[in-house]
Amino acid sequence: MALTYRDAGVDIDEGDRLVELIKPHAKPTLRPEVLAGIGGFGGLFALDVKKYREPVLVSGTDGVGTKLKVAFATGRHDTIGIDLVAMCVNDIAVVGAEPLFFLDYFATGKLAAEQAAEVVKGIAEGCRQAGCALIGGETAELPGFYQPEEYDLAGFAVGCVERSRIVDGKRVVPGDVVIGIASSGLHSNGYSLARRALLDRHAPGTRFDALGGKTLAEALLEPTRIYAKDVLALLEQVPVKAFAHITGGGLPGNAPRSLPDGVRAVLEEKRWPRPPIFDLVEQEGGVPRDEMYRTFNMGLGLVAVVGAGDEAAAHASLRGRGLDAWTVGQIEQGEGEATCEVVR
Repeated sequence: MALTYRDAGVDIDEGDRLVELIKPHAKPTLRPEVLAGIGGFGGLFALDVKKYREPVLVSGTDGVGTKLKVAFATGRHDTIGIDLVAMCVNDIAVVGAEPLFFLDYFATGKLAAEQAAEVVKGIAEGCRQAGCALIGGETAELPGFYQPEEYDLAGFAVGCVERSRIVDGKRVVPGDVVIGIASSGLHSNGYSLARRALLDRHAPGTRFDALGGKTLAEALLEPTRIYAKDVLALLEQVPVKAFAHITGGGLPGNAPRSLPDGVRAVLEEKRWPRPPIFDLVEQEGGVPRDEMYRTFNMGLGLVAVVGAGDEAAAHASLRGRGLDAWTVGQIEQGEGEATCEVVR
């Protein structure tokens, strides 16, 4: 009896069908610099070097983590791709780079084209929000490697910034102010803890008054906010000295990454509100407050450091783009490596 690749668990025809399903989602994201569409061996992007005197390419890669488990449990796959794009483009935007193009890696045990197309639909929407092109990707069918109907995702983003406009935090000094920009919720970090605190105790469809009547699934699948265009717009109006994307490690772990040695950021938690999902995780799971801050963004998906004289202009710019933002602390003199402390 002849043995085929399909007999071994890999369906090439299903992969070809997926390519056709995702083309309509990817096409609207393409920028003028893209020279070839989805389906080639490599994505072609002609960088407009006339826009820059000294262009610097900036790259980033990330995944979505165990937030995927919530998608699997609910059968909802149309927003998880937004998270994937956000985790990559937010990282490159905080150094001042404009996201140019994005590629994804989708791996599963047995390919279901409709499910994968829903994921890519979300990726395309994330690219639209970020202003970058979905230029290509890879779909891997790995029989026996994943649980049935489960998959993994990784993303890769490339952007560009003028060398003289790189935001590197070197100009941060004591007396500068820290502005926190609202998150949309948990974003894509801490889900191993959040699932343990909530989904080990309650079904995904459980509704909570504290969540405004939303189900746990709805709150946990709220997409990560994409800040790329907001960062670039703010930089056009205000000389921001530093940005930090608040991901795994929370405020104490991420804010210092954009600060020079010899300073510390002191944030006061009473200065900003927290989305109710954080209080629910803390209360239902009995999670200590320090652990919450080490794990989650606690309501601030991005922080910016500006001079005291630029504080009002920064808030005006962010309000103009419909973002909630608060002055959450200040930069003080420190010793050794930069640190961030959240005080009550």
